[in-house]
Amino acid sequence: MATVVFDNVCKVYTRGETPAVDRFSLEVGDGEFLVLVGPSGCGKSTTLRMVAGLELPTSGSIILGGRDVTTLPPKDRDIAMVFQNYALYPHMTVRENLSFALKLRHVPKDEIARRTEAAAETLGLSPYMERLPKALSGGQRQRVALGRAIVRNPSVFLFDEPLSNLDAKMRVEMRAEIVRLHRRLGATMIYVTHDQTEAMTMGTRIVVMNGGRIQQAAPPMEVYCRPANTFVASFIGTPPMNLFPPPMLDLGRTVGVRPENIRIEAAKDGAPPPGGIAATVDLVEPLGSETLLHCLTEDRKVKATVRVVGGDENVLSIRPGDRVTLLPDMSKAITFG
Repeated sequence: MATVVFDNVCKVYTRGETPAVDRFSLEVGDGEFLVLVGPSGCGKSTTLRMVAGLELPTSGSIILGGRDVTTLPPKDRDIAMVFQNYALYPHMTVRENLSFALKLRHVPKDEIARRTEAAAETLGLSPYMERLPKALSGGQRQRVALGRAIVRNPSVFLFDEPLSNLDAKMRVEMRAEIVRLHRRLGATMIYVTHDQTEAMTMGTRIVVMNGGRIQQAAPPMEVYCRPANTFVASFIGTPPMNLFPPPMLDLGRTVGVRPENIRIEAAKDGAPPPGGIAATVDLVEPLGSETLLHCLTEDRKVKATVRVVGGDENVLSIRPGDRVTLLPDMSKAITFG
């Protein structure tokens, strides 16, 4: 496998316009599962396509396994890419789809058979080898797309939002499948998604992007617990971190508190206690194992969300329109300058 190094990479599509990717510098470790995550238009797919050779950087360089591949064509980069659409050959069986790229490279027949059967076994495709893609479910088709990448035994696997076309249940199953695949192969993988749940559950490291730039690159729980700025705080987490602007909470700067780190209770007569925030409940979302309460602060009309786990009767009796007091746990709060 191989490391991938981005050295001050920029991509500008039209001269004079804002770069799609701006001064992107990062090293992806050998065997790492790196996830690029961010909103639409943040530059994550463009970054991936530059690794694949489908886009050329305007400036900067990309080093793969110690070799400068910045201007090399895709076929010379020793990478395999799995796309959002499955891109299977509809007239070929699963076996033929898996082996096609190897045949183009004139790999010996016995080696093709060995790699194809091994990939099919790994992905649970052995019973479907003689089927056409139209006879497969969405998840099975995505497994075939993964298998086509595996048989090539590349230095780096690239994933461009591969689960977007699957239903919610299948996305969960395929997330686990790809994570197990990474653990089994020990391969370097770069995965692009706009879904921060995928990023948190799959990556050994997350790169949060916005406006073509890296906002934070760190392990998932570090990004969640210690976001580098208010953009990361508001993007990572479902629901996102609450941001209380100054002078609320008397800290003179913006304070971030996760929904699970706020206690809520019915308002009492008079001013809220020290550290408490007067608010009104706007919406209650019971989700079974937890309840989300969406509130509006009474003074500044700041939106705040509280997550309550379990069945606290005092909380479950709260209804939209009720006046409440929010009590943030300041020992778990993050301040932003």
